[in-house]
Amino acid sequence: MGNDDLLAYLEGFISTERKQRFETVLEKRTKYITVAMEDVFQLHNTSAVIRSCEVFGIQEAHVIEGRFGKRLDKNIAMGAEKWVDVHRYPEAATCIGHLKDSGYQIIATTPHNDSCLLADFEITQKTALFFGTEKEGLSEGVLQRADGFLKIPMAGFTESLNISVSAAIILQRLTGKLRETDLPWQLSQSEKREKRLDWTKKSIKSITDIMARYHLRE
Repeated sequence: MGNDDLLAYLEGFISTERKQRFETVLEKRTKYITVAMEDVFQLHNTSAVIRSCEVFGIQEAHVIEGRFGKRLDKNIAMGAEKWVDVHRYPEAATCIGHLKDSGYQIIATTPHNDSCLLADFEITQKTALFFGTEKEGLSEGVLQRADGFLKIPMAGFTESLNISVSAAIILQRLTGKLRETDLPWQLSQSEKREKRLDWTKKSIKSITDIMARYHLRE
């Protein structure tokens, strides 16, 4: 029995409304834009960025945890980590290498470079947005390997925004712009089925017992 059969079986244990909600959300999900966070110290900042990814339809997030260890607070993420695929890396080079191999351009967000303001940034290919530590920003290693730089224009005395605020502003702007293009930003049908199966499993409290009963049918 394949995944389609398993999905049909498991969807019998969730409500029609929840099934329809999954399908509606997946129509706006994208991997065309992704987010990477490098050594963010504050737990709540990493978690808040994951929450913004979920809110604005970003399916994948990448967390580099070389300096401070795991940086995800489930209380702040408010369940968003269930719906967003979070990938963890011990160092930035590994993360960048994986993303470049997957066809992403690396865009470093930094207040110290005016190469492209947010309003002028055009999405022409798969893009990985990198965010750095609260005080130091992105490491020199990331900046040197970046394909471009992005900055939020500011009119006050403060030089930078909190990372979670910056991520929310950038994601809201760029995901809205992306969905107006003809770029292939949506998930493939197989990716949508995969996430429907994943989310359905996560929505069933007694999933271990139900999966055991399913396998007895094989």
